[in-house]
Amino acid sequence: MNTFDAIRERRSIKHYDPAHQFTQQEFDQLIDLAMLSPSSFNIQHWRLVNVTDKALRTKLREAAFDQAQVTDGSLLLAITVDIKAWEKDPMRYWVNAPKAAQDIVIPWITPFYSGNEQLQRDEAMRSAGIILQTMMLSAKAMGYDSCPMVGFDFNKVSELIKLPSGYALAAMLVVGKATQPAWPKPGFIKKSEMVIENHF
Repeated sequence: MNTFDAIRERRSIKHYDPAHQFTQQEFDQLIDLAMLSPSSFNIQHWRLVNVTDKALRTKLREAAFDQAQVTDGSLLLAITVDIKAWEKDPMRYWVNAPKAAQDIVIPWITPFYSGNEQLQRDEAMRSAGIILQTMMLSAKAMGYDSCPMVGFDFNKVSELIKLPSGYALAAMLVVGKATQPAWPKPGFIKKSEMVIENHF
C-alpha cells in the first residue's frame, strides 16, 4: 500500500478479532518502522509499554470505561515518554552522525531544554504524537487497523503500568484485525479555517 492510500484508509477502529495474534516478525517490523520516526534533536522520548498480560489488559479495559478494543486488539501499547530523555547521555542520540554534526548539535541540547519544564514536556508529547502517526500508518500498510486512545483514566493507567517518575503517559494504541468497518468520516472543518496565510 502506498503512503497516500494508507493515509486515506486509516481509521480509528473499535472492533477487533480477539483471536488474532501478531507474529514476532510483524511486531518487530512495526517497531522497526516506529523507530524511524523523527524527534527533536533525535532524542526519541518515546517508551512503548507492550501490554501482553491478559489480566492487566482486563484492568486497563476497566480504566478505559470498558472499551472492548483494549482487550480485543492484537496489540495494546501504552505510549509513554521520558520527559528527561534530553539529559540522559545525549551523545548516544548522535553516535552515528559525522563528528562535525555532533560538535554542533550536542552542545545545543542542554541549554535548549534546561530550566524549561514546559518545553521539556511539550517536546516529549510532540514526539509521542509523531510516533503514534508513524505506527498507525505502518500498521495500515501492513494490512492492520488501529485506534489511538485517550479515553481512559490517566492516573489509573499510569498506576497499572507502574509509570516511573519523570515519565508521562501520552496515549494508548490498539492494533489488530478489524471485524467491523468504521462509520463514515464524521466531518471536516473548512480548509479556509484550517489554513491561515502568513498570520491570523
